[in-house]
This record gives sequence, C-alpha cells and structure tokens, in this order.
Amino acid sequence: MSLRHRQVLVLAQTVNALRPLRSVGAGVPAFVGGWMTSELAPQLLAATLLDATAEVTYRRHRPGHPDRVGLGLAALSALGLGAMVREALRSARRIESTLDDGLGADYLDVLEEPPSASDLKLHLRELARPFRLTDPGVEVVRDVSYVPGVEARRGRLDVYRPAGVELHGAPVLVQVHGGAWTLGSKETQGLLLMNRMARRGWVCVALNYRLAPKHPFPAQVVDVKHALAWVREHVAEYGGDPDYLVLTGGSAGGHLAALAALTPHERAWQPGFEDADTSVAACVPFYGVYDVGGLTGDKPAVAMRDDFLGPKVFQRDPVEDREIFEQASPLARVTPEAPDFFVLHGSADTLVDVRQARAFVARLREVSRASVTYAELPGAHHAFEVFSSIRSQHTVRAVERWLLHHRAVWSRERLQPGPGTTSASA
Repeated sequence: MSLRHRQVLVLAQTVNALRPLRSVGAGVPAFVGGWMTSELAPQLLAATLLDATAEVTYRRHRPGHPDRVGLGLAALSALGLGAMVREALRSARRIESTLDDGLGADYLDVLEEPPSASDLKLHLRELARPFRLTDPGVEVVRDVSYVPGVEARRGRLDVYRPAGVELHGAPVLVQVHGGAWTLGSKETQGLLLMNRMARRGWVCVALNYRLAPKHPFPAQVVDVKHALAWVREHVAEYGGDPDYLVLTGGSAGGHLAALAALTPHERAWQPGFEDADTSVAACVPFYGVYDVGGLTGDKPAVAMRDDFLGPKVFQRDPVEDREIFEQASPLARVTPEAPDFFVLHGSADTLVDVRQARAFVARLREVSRASVTYAELPGAHHAFEVFSSIRSQHTVRAVERWLLHHRAVWSRERLQPGPGTTSASA
C-alpha cells in the first residue's frame, strides 16, 4: 500500500474523529473509528510523521517518489491528530476547573494525604502500552458468586484490593460494565479506575449481570441490586466498609449504576431480597444512557428506544408499555434523596448523545439536595476511558480526587455530633 493510500485512510479516520457523523444510522461506525483515533492520536501522529519522513528520505529515489499528494495528505492528518493531542492535554485543566467549580478551589484541603505531584503527573509508560490494564500492585479475587440460581458466569464478581495490605473499613467502589445491555464482562471495563483506587487503599468490586435478549430488562438492574446487597453483607470480609459504597459504570453500565443509585427502595427490582439495603453514598456514571423512555423527545434517544431498547433489551412495545421505559429512565427517577453524583460525558459521543447527560444533570440540580458535579469533555467519544490515553489518565485522576474528597467529607460528617448529642457520645 502506498503512502497516498495509507494517508487517505488515516485522514478519513482523523476527520471522523474531529467531526463525527451524528445521524442515527452512522452512530456506531462513527464511534468505532472516532474512539480509537481520538484516544490513540499521539501514536497515530508519530506513525504518520515516520511514514512521511520515510517517504522523503528512504523512498525518494524510487520511481514515483516522493509522493507529493501522499505527503500533503500526511500533513493534513498530522494537523488533525495534533489538534486532538492538544485537546486531550487540555482535558486535565478542564476537569480540574470542573472540580474547583463544583467542590471549591480548596476541596483537597479536607484530605489527610492529598495526591502528590507525582500522583498527578502523566507518565510516558502509561501511554506507551495503552492496552496493558493489569497492575502488579493490585490483587484480584475472581469469580465470587453473589447470587445463587443465576447463570454461573453472570452471577459472579471480582474483588480488587491493594496487594499485600491488610484493610479494615476501606471505602468501596462498585463497577458495572457496559455493552448495550447485551454483551460485555467485568474483566474488560473500569480497570484503570479500579486499579488506581485499589492502590489508594480502596476495595473495588466489578460485577457481571444477566444479558439481554436472553434476559430482558429489568434482569440487569435486579442483578446490580443483588450485587449491592451482597457487597453490603460481605465486603467487610475483604476489608471494605459496608456503610460506604459508590457505584460507577460506563454506557449501559452508567445507566444501570445511575438507575440503581436512584432507586434503593424499588422493591419490584429486589425480588427475594426486598428488605436489603441497596443504597449508595454516591454515583459516578460515564457516558451513561439516562433517557431510556425518550422523555426529552430527542431524536437519538427516541430512535434508541424504538429501534433497539424496545425489541432487544426490554422486548416491549415502547408505545403500549411506555410506563416501563419511563421507570427505567434515570432522568425520571431523580428525587430530593438522590445521592451525590459526578457525571462524565464526551461532547463527540455518537452512541449516546451528550444532550442526555446535560438533561440528566439539569434534572439532578433542579430536584436533588445532594451535590452534582458534571464534566463534559470536548472531543471525547464514547468509551474514552476504557484503555490508557492522555485523556483517560487525566480523567481517572480527576475521578480519584473527587472520590477521595467525597469519602473525606462523608467521614467527617459521620463523626460530627447530631442534635442532642455531644462529641463524646457521637
């Protein structure tokens, strides 16, 4: 393949990443190319520059070389890829500004051990091997059954802990994987965040759940709640604090995390364990689906409901059974008692339009009495934090800081004496 042909492909992917098609039918193809291109922009930029350099130096004496058209295409690709790298580098400042605005410029002052400069610094090794998602400092207890009677593989969870460390009363993060409610597994998502928090002394739990279409909704949220009940009862055995649970997840996992966080007393979704406590202290959904019912009238949300969720996931008619879709929409389940939320979404997401996140955050801020933090990342596509990149590393570090702050504030409030008590009795 010639330089010209290679660079036509690279330029097409670059343009798609920068200006993805947003029509309903183009969402998935635009995501596949845009996601990888935007997060691997530094590597693709280096490869493009090497390709062009080789054309000018090593291939110049061959017939038809140097390929001036190919070099022009490479220059355009390099400009676009460079713009994406710049945007990813700016994400650190943007997210920090979000945290300052939402929590206060002095939000780290409540921490006994704030992240050091080294903790916040991006290391080259984290970018050189983007798909290396294991951490030797973290031990994983795999395939723990959390519910009897469910398919063996789907009713299991993994527990992440700092290796060789005795824990007691550690904060707990529960991760729900995505995959359009029809695929995915606990081993493939949320790993950057779980490894980072485990190194910080947290206990992290990643769960599988039953998948559609074999198991229509609400099987998925029932399983998430069953896992929460199990964590509440058993996480102390792994050093975790059963009183402090935070839910997180991406895409369909972001939907399930948000929905479970907002409905701790939904007895219909807790069959056989109706009285179990499935409440959480906070929720951190990434690029979640919040408008399952098409409540906003937004065309992408309505199309997702009618063309995919109805026939594949719910196996219900969204017109005849509209109430079921509304009940499954986090947007419709916000109450004053909602837990604290940190919502993250990319502006270039073609699978779940960013307008869903904006509407959900607006509803939370209108109704909830809890804190609401929202980070909208310019240029970020769906699944932007699945593997290691400039943006994902900065994002994970920001979520780490938010979680550490939240835990510190929660602990301080628990220690404060209530009305009619003294400090000693508290």
